[in-house]
Amino acid sequence: MTGSCSTKGTVKQLRLTNKKLPDVPTVNSVVNLTLTKPRSYQTRAKRLKKIWQGIAAITLLGVLLAGFLAWPVSPPNLGAGNRLLTSGLLTSWREGNLVVLVRHEERCDRSSNTCFGPADGLTIKGTQQAAETGKSFKILGMERADVFSTPTTRTAQTSLFMFGKTELSPDPLAICGDAMGEELLSHKQPGRNLVLITHSGCISDIERALGYPHAKSTEYGSALFIKVLGNGELKAVGIINSGDWAAALKQL
Repeated sequence: MTGSCSTKGTVKQLRLTNKKLPDVPTVNSVVNLTLTKPRSYQTRAKRLKKIWQGIAAITLLGVLLAGFLAWPVSPPNLGAGNRLLTSGLLTSWREGNLVVLVRHEERCDRSSNTCFGPADGLTIKGTQQAAETGKSFKILGMERADVFSTPTTRTAQTSLFMFGKTELSPDPLAICGDAMGEELLSHKQPGRNLVLITHSGCISDIERALGYPHAKSTEYGSALFIKVLGNGELKAVGIINSGDWAAALKQL
């Protein structure tokens, strides 16, 4: 009896001992579990930072591009739409408050067309175009306008064919460059428009001073209209290319 009871107790103990115990986390696993969350958070934070940096860069680029597209490169084209009327040019012209810079017509030494005379003058085509542009100015009215030209053959010939006269500017070298605005005002009479036959480089100088540093080079015969404000400052009204006069005058 005694031996039998002892055997059963032993078997029971063995069964209890062989029972699978739950896994106990080791020290390394505890450390790994502890470090997993911070690493995941840091990774997400870095990704979010990169995303926001990308969005900020794209936004900045969009703003710069929109500003570049919105910024006018050249003065308004008065031959487009009804700008000749909406710009107020006609009123300013009638009041004698404008300065007009006209580029000379086609020069012979830079063209394959037949020369009218000296090589540093106009081509025959240039004289014909000057005459046509002169007709357009006559439609505006030349009663309150004074005409000057720089002392070169091409500008003098342009003035002759465009307005029927040639009067050289008193100080041709000064009517270009940084002080061009002041020089123009010194030659303008109150209540009278001033028309100057000049060169593309000189027109670029005044455009730069008026806020158009990247304006396109003017074409032969183009006319830049500038208004003299009450405080003596100058403001670009717009430009008419020689081939746009017909369309511009249809607005009248």
